[in-house]
Amino acid sequence: EYSIPAVQTGYIPSVRLTIYDILGREIAVLVNEKQSPGYYRINFDASSLPSGIYIYRIIATGRASNFTAVKKMILLK
Repeated sequence: EYSIPAVQTGYIPSVRLTIYDILGREIAVLVNEKQSPGYYRINFDASSLPSGIYIYRIIATGRASNFTAVKKMILLK
């Protein structure tokens, strides 16, 4: 789950949500589109991946500012 805040009236930011393995290889791009302000939920099917530590990065690119967050997650099967 993530949210896009309303920063600038009438502007829709570009959002990219990407999953990487611990070596930095791109595993999946879950979102790569413009999204209006609001709350979103993404289902990530990791059934083909082995257990381990993965990194996700969300980038929201706006007209006046950019936002980037990087977090780690643990996949246990």
